[in-house]
This record gives sequence, structure tokens and C-alpha cells, in this order.
Amino acid sequence: MMTDTGRLGAALEAKLRATPTAALSAQLRRRGIDNSSIDGVHALLPGTVLVGTAKTIRYLPLREDLFAQVGGGQNAQKRAFDAVLPGEVIVIEARGVTDAATLGDILSFRALARGAAGIVTDGGVRDHDAVAAIGLPVFAASAHPAVLGRRHVPWDADLTIGCGGTTVQPGDVIAGDGDGVIVIPRAMAEDVVDAALAQEAEDQWIAARVRDGHPLAGLFPLDADWRARFEADTAAAGA
Repeated sequence: MMTDTGRLGAALEAKLRATPTAALSAQLRRRGIDNSSIDGVHALLPGTVLVGTAKTIRYLPLREDLFAQVGGGQNAQKRAFDAVLPGEVIVIEARGVTDAATLGDILSFRALARGAAGIVTDGGVRDHDAVAAIGLPVFAASAHPAVLGRRHVPWDADLTIGCGGTTVQPGDVIAGDGDGVIVIPRAMAEDVVDAALAQEAEDQWIAARVRDGHPLAGLFPLDADWRARFEADTAAAGA
């Protein structure tokens, strides 16, 4: 369930944090959604886990006259960072342009102060080391020293965007870890994460059998005999 602020409920957030993005991606594929990943982005710090709901920002390609009109002062980028709510992930459409930054340390501090769950951009980050040290989960396509005005016009926010090759809508569930970042339609999130956790339990049981030396035939995936053994072990563990 979602609260009226859009923040994930505590139980769902905990389940998402416990579930690898690979498992979530597999369940989305089973439900007909193959294009769920924000490609080309990586965590600034290894081991980062990101869970939240999307707040979107769109940057357009630089056109100097338009940047002069809307790029300065309290532009769309700054307004969005000032308005982000606790539990939201700021997702930035930068068209995969990596030779200019889309945020730096000051904006990251503002997102942290507002309680944001993290930031995802398919563009660059400047002040990389400082941003990484803040403690806010940030996934980006590159590090670059140039300001956004080199390539971008901060145009608008809170609308459907394209980031890393997939579509992101405000309120979509965002999950990230060492494998990358995926987008989950919010109406599907509970079903997807529950199925992913169940599959993870099965996969861990299979992995234990493989470590014991069993061959893959019939075990991965489980045939009827191996499934009966898995279900018996699961029932015994829950007794």
C-alpha cells in the first residue's frame, strides 16, 4: 500500500530492500514487462541499495536562447529538489549524455535534507567524491566536472520521462543495487516482490544442493522429484 504522500509503506519497503533487482526483473518479465531496467547507471558507492518512488525531472538538449530564458535562477531542477518528498527517488532524464553533470554536491545535500530516498540519472554527476560521501544512494552514468549548462536545459518535472532506455512515471517504484536500477509499476509492486522473494527462497535451496555436488539436470529448474524434496524441506523448516 502507498500513503497519501506517495511513500512506500514500511512492510513493502522492507521486502523490496531484501529482494535483489535480478529477482524483481525476472518477475516483471514473467508479467510481460521486459524493458524495466534503467540501463547504463551504476551506484557511486558499491553495496548501495535504493528503494523509493519516482519523482521525475526532464532535461532538454542545450539551446542557448532557451537556457537564457529558463536555465538560471530557481529553474525546474532546483524547484524539483526543493519539493522532493521523503521516500521519493529523483529520476533525471538526461538522454544518456555523459559529458556534462546533471547534479552535484549542493543539490545532493538538499535532497538528503528533504528525506529523498536517492537519485538516479542517466547523465553525469559532478563533485563525485563529495556526493558519494554524503550517504544518499546515487546511481549515475558517469562522473564529469562540467555543469549541466554545457549540454542541458533543465526544462520540467513531475511528468513521464525516459531514463536509461525505459519509461518512468511519477510514483513508479524504483529499486537499485549492484546489478543496476529497475522500474516497477506501482500497482504491481506487492505482487512482484512477493513472487520474487518466493523464487529467491527456491533458488537459494537449489544453490545449496549444487554446492553439495548435485548435477543441474532435474534440479535447475526443479523437476517433480526435486520439487517434492524442496517442499518437504520448506515445510520442515517452517514447522
